[in-house]
Amino acid sequence: MKKHFLRSYRFIFLFVAFPLLVNAQKSLDPVLKKYNKESIPYIKVLELSKIQDEVFVIDAREREEYETSHLKNAIYVGYEDFKIDNAREHIPKNKKVVVYCSLGVRSEDIAEKLKKEGYSEVYNLYGGIFEWINNDLPVYDKNENKTKKVHAFSKEWGIYLKKGIKVYE
Repeated sequence: MKKHFLRSYRFIFLFVAFPLLVNAQKSLDPVLKKYNKESIPYIKVLELSKIQDEVFVIDAREREEYETSHLKNAIYVGYEDFKIDNAREHIPKNKKVVVYCSLGVRSEDIAEKLKKEGYSEVYNLYGGIFEWINNDLPVYDKNENKTKKVHAFSKEWGIYLKKGIKVYE
């Protein structure tokens, strides 16, 4: 009886739980493949967290999103009002640059503009600030205080933010 129970438990894990775990980890892949051209290489959040102080981190979201929370020392450049001159003022072209947004869609657009302008080493943060928060990494508000709040952009995109406090305004 005990052997039968153990076999049943393994069966349940292999055919029910394991696929759910794998799909949970890959849930961003389809969305990013749908909206991105993958013209800019991705960098994963854990990799960035190890080198964050050695690179220029660019926030490609709107001002209210940035003020709600952003990565430490991130340079705000915006999306709708992005101007390459603002980037030129703060970022040398020969330095490593990581661009992020909520998930990694808008950041690819801004990263493409930087590449076109001659920035040599530009990366797109896979999963953006949502994935950063989902990995329990710190974010800061407009006063540079740690916060759990994250602007979730919209209800549609907010489903990818699994941790933190969602803000929509």
